[in-house]
Amino acid sequence: MRVMSGHTLILNLYLGGHLSVSSAARVVGRSNEGTMVWLSAGTPTWQVELPEGSHLRDIPPEERPEDGYPLRTGRWRPRNNLVYLPVGAAHAVWWLFSADLVFEGWYVNLEQRRQRGDAVDVIDHELDITVAPDRVWQWKDEESFAEKIGHPAYWSAEEASAVRAEGERVTGLIEAGAFPFDGSWCDFTPPATWGLPGLPTEPPRMIPCPPSVDVFRRGSTP
Repeated sequence: MRVMSGHTLILNLYLGGHLSVSSAARVVGRSNEGTMVWLSAGTPTWQVELPEGSHLRDIPPEERPEDGYPLRTGRWRPRNNLVYLPVGAAHAVWWLFSADLVFEGWYVNLEQRRQRGDAVDVIDHELDITVAPDRVWQWKDEESFAEKIGHPAYWSAEEASAVRAEGERVTGLIEAGAFPFDGSWCDFTPPATWGLPGLPTEPPRMIPCPPSVDVFRRGSTP
């Protein structure tokens, strides 16, 4: 992987067609297989402002404001994250680090991505996988994922099967101890000269077309 100089990308995470959070991340390296970025705890973010005690994934799209909820500034919390965005894959792998950079495990986010210049739009598929440092893994948010099958803002039964199959392919890598679950990058330390990237300009609040598993299939990945 070719090491980069800390160039920034903007990660925009969407849930059910609405923006959840937007944050800058430092590019660690890039190869034909994928891009690695570093997202520091405390990085300034734009994030959706929701009614108290609610989460965007639990609010049906038809009950949200037409133009999305307002955004407010915030900070990326609580962990530091190294994030691998493999080319042509419908997932990302996150290395989880504590505030003092102790490796705490991996997180597999099932998703679709499209890159627009220095911005990476991510449609979250909700079903995820948590992986302990000893590679013991488990599914996350299975019930919420299943409840959304058939909703026009989420995924059909066929698309849900494709999302699940992508996760099962990743669990094979986990159980085999293959990259990115082979212990590499677990001792990563970002250069002290990087500091925290600045707050990105306000991102678009809505994706430009109806969200589904196929939305970014023809788009490029980092």
